Order: sequence, then C-alpha cells, then structure tokens
Amino acid sequence: MRWSRIAPQLALTPALVITAVAFVGSIGWTIYLSFTRSRRLPEYGIDWSEWGRQYDRLFRDTGWEISLRNLIVLGLGSALAIVFGFILAAMIDKEKRGESFFRTVFLYPLAVSLIVTGAAWRWILNPTLGAQSFLRSLGWDVDFNWLAQGDTAMYAIILASVWQSAGFYMALMLAGLKGINTEIWSAAKLDGVPLWRVYVEIIIPMMKFTFITCAILLSLGVIKAYDVVVAMTNGGPGQSTWVPAYFTINALSAKSNLGYASAAAVMMLVITLVVFIPLVALTVWQQRKREAAR
Repeated sequence: MRWSRIAPQLALTPALVITAVAFVGSIGWTIYLSFTRSRRLPEYGIDWSEWGRQYDRLFRDTGWEISLRNLIVLGLGSALAIVFGFILAAMIDKEKRGESFFRTVFLYPLAVSLIVTGAAWRWILNPTLGAQSFLRSLGWDVDFNWLAQGDTAMYAIILASVWQSAGFYMALMLAGLKGINTEIWSAAKLDGVPLWRVYVEIIIPMMKFTFITCAILLSLGVIKAYDVVVAMTNGGPGQSTWVPAYFTINALSAKSNLGYASAAAVMMLVITLVVFIPLVALTVWQQRKREAAR
C-alpha cells in the first residue's frame, strides 16, 4: 500500500527535475545575465555600480519602444480571431448540415506553420504576383502592397495571424456552444426573443470561461510572435514591424549582445506575467464563485 503511494511520485521525479533545470533554471540564468555585461559569450561578473545598465539602455532604445507599440497593435488586432472564431462557431452550430466539412475547412490553416502562413501571405500581398495584380487584371485600380509600407505592414501581419488562428478559436467556441443546454434555445424561441439578444445576454455570459481561455492563449501567442514576422517582413520596412520577440532575437544574433538580449527576454517575461496572472486569477475567482453558488 505504501509503495502504491510512492510510485507515482517517483515516476514524476524525472519530469520535475527536467522542469526545474531546463525551465526554471533557464529563467534564472537569463535574469542573472541581464545584469551582466555579457556580449558574444556569457560573463558572470556583475558590476553593482551599474547593475541596471542593460535595462536602462533597453528603455531608451527606440527599437524597443516600437516593439512594445507593435505588440499592443498586434494584440488588439489578433483579438479579431476570437471574434471571428465565435461567429464561425455560432454559424456552424446553428447550421447542422455540413458541420464536419466546414469545421475541417476552417481548422485547416491551423495545420500550417506560421512560417508557411507568413510565406503564403507574403506571396498574396506581392504587388506583381498576388492579390493586387489579380484585381488590376479585372480592371480594379487598387493598391494592395501593404508589406512595402511601414504604416500598413503590421496590419498585413495581423491579417495573416487572424487567418491562421481563427479556426482554432472556432473549435474552442464550438465546444463551448455544444455544452449549452438546448432548452435555453427552445425557451428563447417560444418567448420570441431575438437571436442576437440570446447570444449577447445569455450565451456569451455563459461562455465566459471559454472566452477567458481564448484570451489567455491569444495573449501568450502574441507575446512570443516571431515566426510570422520573419516570414512576412523580417522586421521591415525599417523597424516598423519589430515586436519584442524579434527585438530579442535580433539583439542576440545581429548585435551579438547576450546581456542586452537577456534584458529584453526578462521584460517579455514580465509582460507575460502582467497579462497572464490577472486572466488566471479571474478564471479562479469565477470558478470559486460558481462553486459557492451551488
């Protein structure tokens, strides 16, 4: 009996050790290096008279300021994926015919990596080969060269990101809609309540946990966004599409400044915690509130 209680703990020990070393240890190592003058190779001595040198330089860097601004734009724009995901889920849920087909079609972009997604959309937005050329061949005088203009390049990245992830959020929303009691729909129909009011006043509040889950996953994806930026613009034109992840990798690879890249990575961790912890706390609070009401 005693062995049956110890065995699961022993089985989990390797995973816990790997997590402690590879995850927690890496975070601690990165935080430590952010206080050093490490360049191409790590230096473990800290000059305590200038221990915050890397962070002071980071906060005065125009590239970092642009990265944070683009992060906000990308986060707000990518939230459309949740909106479109809910709309698609509602349409599929109401129209039973062809549900499996449409669910597969909308989920298909998720099977494509962000690198491939970025490359495909770079081709679509190519003025000589993509959408602009096609529309002009039909006689429409349009300018669809978003990637070449600094003020529209981020919108092109948002468009590609929403296209790639909307199907995933649709699947989550569809699972949430399937869990709603069908009697609610019947009662609303008998009372003559408009469909939009049923969604706004009943269905969406009942799916708040699904929306919070989607928000958590979306925020984590936006903060670590890198692949699609590299594939579509490689940070250009200029620095117009830099995001924190791109800034960090650029500081490490192009500038060969390990200490500076570590400081940027630590700030990315801080941003993640600032966004992630309130959402998780809200989820826990809502769950306890539901359990207390039972």
